[in-house]
Amino acid sequence: MAYIGAEPSNNFVSLKRQVITGNNGSTYTLDHSVASVNDVAIFVNNVRQNPASYSISGTALTLGGTISSSDSCYVIFLGQALQTVTPDANTITTAMIQDSAITSAKLGSGKILQVVQATDDTEVTVNNQTYTDTGLTANITPISTSSKVLVMVTHQLLLSGDNSSFYGGIKLLRGSTDIFDPNPTNSSGPFGIGHSTGAGSIYTFFSMQFLDSPSSTSQQTYKTQFRNYSASGSAYIMINDSAANNNGKSVITLMEVSG
Repeated sequence: MAYIGAEPSNNFVSLKRQVITGNNGSTYTLDHSVASVNDVAIFVNNVRQNPASYSISGTALTLGGTISSSDSCYVIFLGQALQTVTPDANTITTAMIQDSAITSAKLGSGKILQVVQATDDTEVTVNNQTYTDTGLTANITPISTSSKVLVMVTHQLLLSGDNSSFYGGIKLLRGSTDIFDPNPTNSSGPFGIGHSTGAGSIYTFFSMQFLDSPSSTSQQTYKTQFRNYSASGSAYIMINDSAANNNGKSVITLMEVSG
């Protein structure tokens, strides 16, 4: 687009200002040469002076009276615009910030960038020692390769076994990659789930948290798998039966944390 005169600037513009310290005299030197008394605005003790009361020749300013060091005197150069790319404090509003313009690098580490949550109430039965998908899964797309993903999982379970000891375990995967197995052995470790009171069943909740580093900005899929540690018995993920107090939901929450 063509313009008549100077092309408008995209920068922030302010007027140049000079403070004059009085010495009980009336003549002072300006920082910038001006062609006319109308090219400046002079204030003494915050009162603007009439241009007819002073004269200017180049940089030589002659006031209509004397000023002392206790007087406040400053000159605004009306024809001397000062361009800058730095706006004044508190001048940028939310509406002026472009969507997605703030990157994780500007936020610093440890900030929550996004939260994704999924629930599942579909019953899954596991009768063997092979890891089986529980059906609980969620996707998240990190905005930075330096981000971490905090994964929080809560499962409702029913364990039913014929032996005096029956245990199961849950592990966390990113895609097809195991990233957290709280109890990887076939035993009753501290993260195992089970009972040791003979044949019977037990309702319980299993929770875990893990801070993952996917190092990617592609979509990441997190899910859980369950297996029995015992050859005999069954595990039911998100059991739903006639007793309403045994019904509920399993939950997975993903939080992207700036790195």
